[in-house]
Amino acid sequence: MLKRVLVAVIGIPALIGVLSFAPSWATMLLTAALCGIGAHELIHAIASEQGKKYPALTGAGLISAVVVEATAIPVFIYLADWAKKSGINEEWILPFAMLIVLILLFVYAITGYGKERAIPFSDVTAAIFAGLVFPLMLACLLQLRLLEYGEILVWMPLAISFGSDTCALFAGMAFGKHKMAPLVSPHKTIEGGIGGLLGGVLGLLILKWIARAVAGVTFLAYWQILVIGLACSVISEIGDLSFSVIKREYGIKDYGKLLPGHGGVLDRFDSVTFTAPMVYCLVLMLAH
Repeated sequence: MLKRVLVAVIGIPALIGVLSFAPSWATMLLTAALCGIGAHELIHAIASEQGKKYPALTGAGLISAVVVEATAIPVFIYLADWAKKSGINEEWILPFAMLIVLILLFVYAITGYGKERAIPFSDVTAAIFAGLVFPLMLACLLQLRLLEYGEILVWMPLAISFGSDTCALFAGMAFGKHKMAPLVSPHKTIEGGIGGLLGGVLGLLILKWIARAVAGVTFLAYWQILVIGLACSVISEIGDLSFSVIKREYGIKDYGKLLPGHGGVLDRFDSVTFTAPMVYCLVLMLAH
């Protein structure tokens, strides 16, 4: 618990500085780093289990390609936004780059089929998830930061996810009796899940009060906070359990050791990965 607290004491001020006070390119760099590290953690989890049967999966070439691909996604998103704001319509670049990556990945699978460097289709899809889907989801943090009042909006998925995680933990410790998904996450309880729902709403409320007190910005009505907080807290808990399923599938406890007391990037940002795109979509809906 002490390590978790120390990481929070150091990490939260650093996040505040990068996300709210530094230029938006700093958020791009942070998101790119998180995507690259997370992709490496994910593909490495698969490789550690399947490496003996499929040597190509542990090869530096494939892992490096997935990591570079994941790292590049936020960079492309940032450049596309910069081009759009500069009057240059180059929105085709990101979809085109993603298409090329998909084609090359399947070319790699085709040419390696039946050989020592062959990889099964299940691992092709894992590479697609690690290198494309996961970074696109997490990069919604950057998408939020690039919007008007982005220095506040970017905190919405973080406030919901961290608030939900924290309250779920303490509610589970205090009242937990009924297991939620014992085969996936033995320590999670239904009571903790209910606490997590309330925690997501509380996280948004605190963000609203801070935004009004510090920046003089009022956003979201209280009914919107209730609806978004509850809905996204459910998504947050699904995200947490989803990455737990992957860990159980490949027999690992944590994705990494980068964050003492938390594990790796995926252990800390699992729920944020699912919450960020949902918040981004809801923000766009409310804007229209």
